[in-house]
Amino acid sequence: MSFKGKICLVLFTLLLSLATLALGTHDPDRKSPIERLRECSKRCESQHQQQGQHLEACQRRCQDEYQREKESYGDFGYILSDEREREEQQQKEENNPYVFEDRHFMTAMRTQHGRVRILQRFTDRSKLLKGIDNFRVSTLEADPQTFIVPSHWDADAVMFVANGRGTVSFVRQDRRESFNVKQGDIFRVKAGTTTYLINRDNNEKLVLAKLLQPINTPGQFEGFFGTGGENPKSYFRAFSDEILEAAFNTRKDRLQRLFGQQKEGIIIKASQEQIRSMSHQEEGTIWPFGGESKGTFNLYQQRPTHSNQYGQLYEVDSSHFRQLQDLDLAVSLANISQGAMTAPYYNSKATKIMIVVEGEGYFEMACPHVSQEGRRQGSQRAQRETSSGPSYQKVSSRLKRGTVVVVPAGHPLVAVASNNQNLQLLCFEVNYRDNEKFPLAGKRNVMKQLEREAKELAFGLPAREVEEVFDSQQEEFFFKGPRQQQKGRANA
Repeated sequence: MSFKGKICLVLFTLLLSLATLALGTHDPDRKSPIERLRECSKRCESQHQQQGQHLEACQRRCQDEYQREKESYGDFGYILSDEREREEQQQKEENNPYVFEDRHFMTAMRTQHGRVRILQRFTDRSKLLKGIDNFRVSTLEADPQTFIVPSHWDADAVMFVANGRGTVSFVRQDRRESFNVKQGDIFRVKAGTTTYLINRDNNEKLVLAKLLQPINTPGQFEGFFGTGGENPKSYFRAFSDEILEAAFNTRKDRLQRLFGQQKEGIIIKASQEQIRSMSHQEEGTIWPFGGESKGTFNLYQQRPTHSNQYGQLYEVDSSHFRQLQDLDLAVSLANISQGAMTAPYYNSKATKIMIVVEGEGYFEMACPHVSQEGRRQGSQRAQRETSSGPSYQKVSSRLKRGTVVVVPAGHPLVAVASNNQNLQLLCFEVNYRDNEKFPLAGKRNVMKQLEREAKELAFGLPAREVEEVFDSQQEEFFFKGPRQQQKGRANA
């Protein structure tokens, strides 16, 4: 062995010994840095809610401590443990990259009266979702009788009122447009529009689900607050004093007071008089222009496109609500009765971003991209594809309030409600133009349109047998669920 080779061998042996020593002296009761980071972040959220601490600064301190521990020699074993934990978690998530749960949201802003949460970028979870990389999901929750301070975003947004009643105001150069909203309403906020809201209900929380489409950087957006002071910080504070004095023709001390007073966060308690003054009697109509146009579209007040005792499907696209026209987007709401299910179906072009707004249940989807055992190696995959064609795996997950599921175009999907409550699914359907829904079971399923000879050739059975199966379900789009079917057979 050459001298250089011996040196490399010695160094490798030394490094291995250090790793073994670190792992060998690892205290099993001592938590790893990644575990302590999670606990620290939870403490930040709790303290911020109870004591009004600044959430972002607290979480930054947690991250700094985590980085110090990772860089320290004594935690070498813990770092390896963190890597193993991340690898195991990554393996699990690769097997189901289409489902996002509570832990995939981050709290962007929180006060004692509400919070704003943002779902991680879709492509941070999987490259399979790069087709919707320029969309983000966010939620807002505000307590009764509260005010959400004015802001604008570098993103277009479509919002759905999942709960409560509010008032939305848009501020433009020469006017203000305001309209009341209630549960079931959809409205759009165009990028750059200064917007503020109130929760005008005395008892109910105002809950909004948002789909945002950033316009500057794909998949990233920012909120800009002109009002505020310390919390939220006003963007006016980024300018020099002499610029502000000249712009406002006002002394420095008065400007410092104006942009330094607010410290309560973006969601603030308001008095009943203030709420009453900012509310309006007529729902959905923009004022002060006397009903010039409708600012909202209410899903619940429209005739459902599918309806029976097992569920209702409400849909809106640009032909119903003009403000969706340039976004290539549709919005739908499926209300599945307890114990019932949707038909298996797929979208031809649209990718569905599905949010559970009420109830519980589960879903199943046929997917050619993932397997329960993880990705196969390239040679095995190539051999499989050439010998037997694509292989479809079941992707499934429990559904509960707040769960987000992505359903790519062409992927057959079924959703099932639990036996004790209805399941309500809000769906933002991206790339909707020229999209068609194709039901695979039920009264109008596409397989019924095959010729008898095509049925025999495709299934390898007499056409009569094929037709008996595909003609058995007489309902359309919503059916009895699996347990209801079993109960019916037991009672027969």
